Amino acid sequence: MAKGIRPIHAERLARELDWNLLRTFIVLAQSSSVTAAAEKLRLKQPTVSSALKRLEDRLGRKLINRKPGLFELTEAGTLLFREAVEIQGSVLRLGTLMREVTDEVRGHVEIAMASHVVCPLFDDTLREFHQRHPAATLSINVSASKEALEAVSSRRASLAVCLVRDRNPKLEYLRLFREFFGLFCGPPHALFGRENLTKADLAGQFAVSFVTDRMEDALRSVTLMRAEADLEDRIVGTSANLEEVRRMIVAGLGVGPLPVHVARRDVKDNLLWQLPPYDRLPEIDVHVVWNPKAKLNRAEKALLDMLLEKIRKTPIGERTYS
Repeated sequence: MAKGIRPIHAERLARELDWNLLRTFIVLAQSSSVTAAAEKLRLKQPTVSSALKRLEDRLGRKLINRKPGLFELTEAGTLLFREAVEIQGSVLRLGTLMREVTDEVRGHVEIAMASHVVCPLFDDTLREFHQRHPAATLSINVSASKEALEAVSSRRASLAVCLVRDRNPKLEYLRLFREFFGLFCGPPHALFGRENLTKADLAGQFAVSFVTDRMEDALRSVTLMRAEADLEDRIVGTSANLEEVRRMIVAGLGVGPLPVHVARRDVKDNLLWQLPPYDRLPEIDVHVVWNPKAKLNRAEKALLDMLLEKIRKTPIGERTYS
């Protein structure tokens, strides 16, 4: 063991560790300085600094490197932050769990959702869930897929419906549906309404897209489609929200990708025009994601079980929207 680092005794730590110190550390880890953390916590800076020192003393480890121009977690700090976030999620859920001692299924379900998910199977599940358990409530929070996954990982959300690039081994995944992305333009665009277009006609056109439209992210295949169409490298508008990407396309800012089945009505209403390529379109899978270690209330468990059962009983062909 390195000189000056004392061993951590698990039982003693469990007895003596103050949850408020962990809560303060979470805010510190998410801030750029002690001053910024103090402002978020509405505490004085010396109070926050003292809390950090007490936590480091209790653990026998340095948690944050602080120097002029430097404020970053150490390896121990990164590990503690990851675990503390999970603990915080469990603490926040205690109140809900204590209200669930009843024969009637009650409780609240928090769903983290990627923007504009169009899936009849999911909608049918929500309808049946409400019919069976009218005392239960739910909320759907729309965000980028990365944020939805973080909400499930930290147990702030009951489940997520989103895109997945890299799988976290601590989470469980099941494909909900498959969709195909095409390229579209809006009425003000020079290519709108033109027949017999080829990919060569798209060369150099401005592009708009999703923030996840990158080689290292969930819409990698869409990135490749844009590259093959030789669109302008510089994307002039981005959003994590499908409705806002659609808005920029319809407004004529540039050519952009959308799920074909989602855009179908707008194409029919002459608000969008589909552009090449028309075949071998990028296929994107949307998943249901949940945390198997989360202590679910009865409403959460009922909805998740119902959704997973519907998915497993429905062939993927019926969950593929082209």
